[in-house]
Order: sequence, then structure tokens, then C-alpha cells
Amino acid sequence: MSDFLLEVGTEDLPAGFVSDAIRQWEQMIPASLAAEALTNDVQIYATPRRLSAIITNLPDRQVDRVEEIKGPPAAAAYKDGVPTPAAVGFAKKQGVDVASLELRPTDKGEFIFITKTIAGRDTQEILTELIPQWIFKLEGKRLMRWANGELKFPRPIRWLVTLWNETILPIEIVNGEDIVKSDRISQTHRVLHPEPVSVVSAAQYLKTLADGFVNVDQNQRKADIQQQIQAAATKMGGVAEIYPDLLAEVVNLVEYPTAVVGKFDDEFLALPPEVITTVMVTHQRYFPIFTDVSKQKLLPHFITISNGDPAKSKIIAAGNGRVVRARLADGQYFYSADLAQPLADYLPKLETVTFQADLGSVKLKVDRIVTNANSIATQLNLNPAQCQNISRAALLSKADLVTQMVGEFPELQGIMGSKYAIANGESTEVATAIVEHYLPRNAEDSLPQTLTGQIVGIADRLDTLVCIFGLGMLPTGSSDPFALRRAANAIVNIAWNANLGINLEQLITKIVTEFQHIRTQVNPAELTQQLQDFFVQRLRNLLQEDKHIDYDLVNAVLGENDPEYTQRALTDLLDTRDRAVFLQQIRDNGTLENIYATVNRSSKLAAQGNLDTQQLAPTQVVQTNLFQKSSEQSVYDGLIALEPQTKAAQASRNYQQLIDALGQLTPAISSFFDGEDSVLVMDSNPEIKTNRLNLLGLVRNHARVLADFGSIVK
Repeated sequence: MSDFLLEVGTEDLPAGFVSDAIRQWEQMIPASLAAEALTNDVQIYATPRRLSAIITNLPDRQVDRVEEIKGPPAAAAYKDGVPTPAAVGFAKKQGVDVASLELRPTDKGEFIFITKTIAGRDTQEILTELIPQWIFKLEGKRLMRWANGELKFPRPIRWLVTLWNETILPIEIVNGEDIVKSDRISQTHRVLHPEPVSVVSAAQYLKTLADGFVNVDQNQRKADIQQQIQAAATKMGGVAEIYPDLLAEVVNLVEYPTAVVGKFDDEFLALPPEVITTVMVTHQRYFPIFTDVSKQKLLPHFITISNGDPAKSKIIAAGNGRVVRARLADGQYFYSADLAQPLADYLPKLETVTFQADLGSVKLKVDRIVTNANSIATQLNLNPAQCQNISRAALLSKADLVTQMVGEFPELQGIMGSKYAIANGESTEVATAIVEHYLPRNAEDSLPQTLTGQIVGIADRLDTLVCIFGLGMLPTGSSDPFALRRAANAIVNIAWNANLGINLEQLITKIVTEFQHIRTQVNPAELTQQLQDFFVQRLRNLLQEDKHIDYDLVNAVLGENDPEYTQRALTDLLDTRDRAVFLQQIRDNGTLENIYATVNRSSKLAAQGNLDTQQLAPTQVVQTNLFQKSSEQSVYDGLIALEPQTKAAQASRNYQQLIDALGQLTPAISSFFDGEDSVLVMDSNPEIKTNRLNLLGLVRNHARVLADFGSIVK
């Protein structure tokens, strides 16, 4: 068995591409080797200047393999026992004599086959074909051409190391006049080891580059950086905040990491901590240091990860300090200037900011958010004080967009609005809602915790959804520039998490009606249906992916092409969640199986009748004088007892009560169907037939209070 090393040396790659390339190669390289029947053990490494793969336990040659190749049908291959041109052509294409063709039976009749031995190829030959594919099949956001060729890569390729054991595997990358030939020569650290190194073999690769001050193993670099950051913070008497995204980026920006501690003036600590950390983390890639584990108060220090000479750390720290002090001085000026007037005074300036070209200004959007928020508050029957806070928070929710601080640091929207609101004497409830209404910003983010923040956040997202849908800009495939899927998911998750009993169907209808004042040409019925379908799909995804509900149980709750279930799902989001979760629970504990067969059989037969699915009272639709068997009376009596229990379960959403009651009715229904006292449902007498179908329809209807059992897979 042999080892192989591939190193693709480049100019400095974007950090994001390095992470993506590692993931792609970890899948691509083993898969392509396996497709060639080559056993392998692949390790992928990367730095800003190289992508590397070490493959061990490779055979020197593929094993010979036997393949059975299927040809045309026997009827087309032979006529009167003589091979036809189809058979001759097939044999010629496969390089065998026509006499070697075999007839074999298949599920689709007789076909001709050949058994062919394919000789294995040298692994080195295969690698020379695969390596260019591995390199140029890598996908990235921004690929570039270089020299005068047509090849594309995120940065120009400058060297190539390809070692089969200790021998160079000859490969060329030809890009116009620029030709890179494989060798054993690699480049190491620009500053600490500017001379190239010669790599003897794959086994010596990591050590050879480490001697040249390059740590090729990204996982080791990550652990080293984390350890250095915490050690530096401890030395300063504080605790570092290691942001995962920043750490992932920094790991792929350095080859020989060194933690360097910088300082800024104490006077800047008067700024909100979010301003300081935004300057450090987002703009400068620095790690802030807090006074203690609560991470509420900052120290006037920061940590940066240098790729330079550790002996020059003081010079590096001084340079970094000058940069961060300049940025913080800007923030200090913006903060002071913004506080010169109340947050509410910024509202008129929102008229100069465009929300969307066809929808007007952000000021108009704010007006709609206020209206939507008031509608939600009315639905929830909130008290006047709560309504006042909600209306005020909705009004001020976007005011900070036109402040100087947010203009310079857009990441602080909402955060600065909250800070300015407190400084201006607004209530804590209003100030918190201003920042919370943006939550969640992504799938990993937290949800708003205050009622005011929850309602303003829902109101904002509903406006965006209705307006953008109203312009016909629906998400398609992976394209969702306005993040409408995320907005709808957030609305549902906020309602579920806070147990907000909002009527989404009613809100959509109301907001669509108001939207007609903006776009008179919109078809309200069509727009409403599009939004309802969109939310149902979001519910479907969230129930399956986040709540881990089986797909058929989700179908049973949301209905498949059943407007009644769609309306119910959007009218009461909490009930939709609870029914789905409950169904999964009774499937897992076996209760569902006990009633499934009876309810499902009843539902299928009831479909041949015409009983209204909302009907629950047997006295209104069943004539007892038409009963011919005692089993009919037993089912009827059971339905009489079931009705109040079903209504109680509906009112309290205690669906265990309904399932228990259906379980008690099950023996009577079983006797109705089977045994000595069973009946023929489809009786020749139409009145008796209808009466019996109504009995079964009532069973179906009571079960439908929980779900459509016809959608459940046994």
C-alpha cells in the first residue's frame, strides 16, 4: 500500500472559501476514489495559502473486476437463431466475439449479456485524471481568472506538490501561458521562513511545514488559538469572548497564530458595550476581554491573532490599538451626536429611506407596523397599558435607522434604538421591544422574550410578507432575497414559544385588505390564498424538522387539500402545534394503534355519505327508530356520551380526553362492523343506509377534532 500527498499552493485564499473547500474535499475525494474501487484513508488540511490532501493505504493498482453487461432483448438480438445487426453491434462495441453472448431471463424477458473482465489500472494513472477534477470542481462564491488563461479559482495557483510515496507524480496545470508543474517544493511562512522547503513524502509533510512555521492542521490551529486567547485574557485579569464565527474565520487567516494583546483608552468604556464589541469583532476581527464570566463589562483591552513575527508583537499591538481607537472615536462622536435629540425626532427622516421601490418609505412601513401591532393586541384582548407600550414600540422600532451610529454600523440597528430610547426616558418595555422585534435574526438566534417585542416582531414580519407577496416577489427554489421563509418561520416560532393565541388567518385577511390602498390592482383573494398556502408549508416544515413529527401525522393535522384543516391550522397556531405533538406521543406509546383501525374504517365508509364534517350531535342526524340491531343502539349511545367529552377536549385542548372516549366507543363500533350483531352499512333501504352512514360519519367527525385519520399511515 502507498501514500499520496497533494498540495495546491495559492495566493491568500478567502477564509470562507477555505472552510468550504475542506468540506467539499472531505466528500469529493473519498467518493471519487471509491468509485474507482480504490481503498483509501483521506485527511484534508488547509491554510490561507494551500489546500492539502494526504491519502494513505492506497493500492498500487486497481484489482481486475468482472462486469456483467446487459444488451438488447433476445427478440431483437436473434432472428431464427441468427444474430441480428443489433447483437453484432453490441458485441463489437464491447470488444468481444458475438459467439460469447449469453441469453438470460430477466423480469422483463430474455436479454443478451456478456461477462467482461476489466483489467485494473495503475493508481498513479487514475490520480493524474482525478487531481484536476478535485481542484477545479471546487465551488466558491467568487472565482477569478488569472494570467491569460480560462481556468477559474478563488486565487491564482502558484505551486503544486504531488508525491506518490517519495516520487513526484507529474502533473501540469496549464492556464494560457502560465504553467504550474508539480514538484516536491512547497512554500512556508512568508516572514518567519521565507525560503521554500522540499517535502520528502506524505509522512513527512506536516513536520516539514511545521519546521517552516506553518501549522497545516486547521483543527490544531483552532485549538491553539483558543488556548492562546484564554491564556492572554487570564493574564489581563479578564475573560475573553470567543465568537464561533470569528474563530472560524481567524483560523483560516493565519498559518502560525500568535495572540497579541492590544489596548484602547479607558474613556471609550463609556460607550455601550455593543458598540465596542461591534468595532472589535465585526470590523477588526479582534476578541474582546470582559471583566468576569457574566460578560457585562469590558476591559480596555482586546486580543488579535497575528500571522506575523511573535517577536514583533508589541509593534503589532500598537498598530492595532491605533486602528481600534480611531474607530471607537468615531463611535463616540456618533453616540454623542445621536443623543442630542430624542429618538422620536428621527421619525420624519424615515421618509427619506426607501423600504422598497414600489412600497415607499420606511416611515410608511412603520405606520403599517403600528396598525398591525394594534390589530394583534386587539385580538389578544390586552389591557390599555400593554396596548400603549406596543403602539409606542412599533412607532419607534425603526427610528434608529437614520441615526449616525447605525448609519456607520448597520449591525447595531435595534440595539442603538433601545439604548437611545432608555436615554430619552422611554419605558424599559418599549426599549427592550425595539431590539427584540428583530429577533430571531437567524436560525440559531434567540426569540423575543417580552410580549411587546413579540407582537411588534410579528407585526413587522407580517407587513413584509404581505407587501412583498403583493408585488409578486414570491420565493422560488433557493432564491429568497427578502428572507420571507425566515420571516414566516419566525412568526410561527414566536407564537408557539410565547403561547400567543393569534388568529393568523384573520390577520392576513385584514392586512391584505389594507394593502389594497397601496396596490389597487392586487387581487385580494389570490394574495390571501398565496399567503395562507405559504404559511401552511412553513407549518409543515417546522412540525417535521423542528418538532420531529412524522410526515403523515403532520398531513393529518394540516390536511391534504382540505380547506377546513387549513383554516383551522391558521386560525389557531397553538392548537395546530398541540395536536401534532399529541399525535406523535400517542403513536410512540401505542395508544394510536388501538383506535386507528376502527376510526379509519369508519372514516372511509362515512365518505360515501354526505354528513357535514362539523356535525357532532347524534340526536340531530340519526333516527333511532330505524335501528335493526342492538349494535346500532350501542354506537348511538356511545356517541351521545362522546359529544360532551369531545367539546370539553376542544375547549381545553386536552386531546387525551377525546382519545380515551374514542377508545371506550371502539368495542361498540367493532361489534357494529363484525360479529353476530354486525350490520350491512350499505343497506338496500336508502333510509337505513343513510342512518348507518351518519353513525359512522359522527365517529369520523369526532376523530376529526384531533386529526384526519385518513391521512395517517398504519
